[in-house]
Amino acid sequence: MMGYRTAAIIGSQWGDEGKGKIIDYLAGKADVVVRAQGGNNAGHTVVIGSKKYALHLIPSGVLRPGAVNVIGHGVVVDPAGFFAEIETLEADGVDCSRIFVSDRAHIVFPWHRELDGLSEDRAGGSGIGTTKRGIGPCYTDKAARIGLRVCDMLDADAFKEKMSARIDASNEVIEKIYGATTLGKAHMIEEYAGYAERMRPMIADTGVIVYDAVSSGKSVLFEGAQGTMLDIDLGTYPYVTSSHPGSGGFIVGAGIGPRMIGEIVGVVKAYTTRVGAGPMVTELTDESGDAIREAGHEYGTTTGRPRRCGWFDGVVVNHSVRTNGTTGIALMLLDVLGVFDEVKLCYAYETPDGAKIKHFPASLEMLAACRPLYKTMRGWRSDISGCRSFDDLPEEARAYVGEVEALSGVPVKIISVGPGREQTIIREEIL
Repeated sequence: MMGYRTAAIIGSQWGDEGKGKIIDYLAGKADVVVRAQGGNNAGHTVVIGSKKYALHLIPSGVLRPGAVNVIGHGVVVDPAGFFAEIETLEADGVDCSRIFVSDRAHIVFPWHRELDGLSEDRAGGSGIGTTKRGIGPCYTDKAARIGLRVCDMLDADAFKEKMSARIDASNEVIEKIYGATTLGKAHMIEEYAGYAERMRPMIADTGVIVYDAVSSGKSVLFEGAQGTMLDIDLGTYPYVTSSHPGSGGFIVGAGIGPRMIGEIVGVVKAYTTRVGAGPMVTELTDESGDAIREAGHEYGTTTGRPRRCGWFDGVVVNHSVRTNGTTGIALMLLDVLGVFDEVKLCYAYETPDGAKIKHFPASLEMLAACRPLYKTMRGWRSDISGCRSFDDLPEEARAYVGEVEALSGVPVKIISVGPGREQTIIREEIL
């Protein structure tokens, strides 16, 4: 790849695959770590020793001394959440002086959060299942070309005027469409003027920072948030996020050319989980699903919501491999499946008319009507969290990894057998 030392880490399912751990591991080799889409609706959990860090907006490279951390223009930035996260990290002794925020990134405001919540509440049981962090409404404003960007913060007087106009327009919707209480203007403008001054030293044209780093041969890690199946174009629309979590999102959201991304690592759980509404073909609503949830501690980093759990879905992973150009897989939480006597992998879907399909359908009605076709394999019924090489794994676990490779068509380069940094089996080095 023209000698570039770059790797993109993307979620290959519905998010929550364990990207934080892999990003943290690779960040140890990276000069620059880049977030390029989403907002603080994302959550990465990184475990260092006995300490657990939950990151939402700030790239995981902040936990690695010396790495530069970039929040690209594809991200929507909630200043309140951003500074709260910095304060938590600094209280734990983490150096947050190496963070840069794109001047082109859009800003999440209180009216976005309010509209997000009102929309979800009105939808009731048919809601999307958002985190109510205002992410969707912020991207809506961006697409409608009425949003405010980080660069707007640099001119204090103009920023206040622009905020005032947007508060008035949003309050009209809040009051006349939803019949809810309007938001106060003066305090909000004062609050965000304060955020602007705090953020000023961090604001930069991050596209130039990233381009210069890649061009000069530095090691650059592109940190994904959410997962491919939540992509607004490629996922289970409308039960998706409002951005592009796949490899293409880095090109647009970080401002680099497609040939500048070398490795594309798809992070894949050894099973499947999902948060929120929408069809999930391999979902288990029985005791097996409960066993996966408890063994894997499957509760959302950002929301605490219990995740829906099911067997490995090869159709989903194949969809992700094809659309992202995946060059290798990081297989996560393999240790969780050690509670089963037998394990299953879905290799295809069967439609109501008996057809077998291996490509992920766009229609949710079609998807909801499909049933999974499984290959059943022997489980290993043992604790593999202490394994440190592929050969240390039980024969059944090695066979399972081989089946994941056969179904996906790409090599499993990393295997995780626990949350700790040391609980990682490296079969092929990245970066």
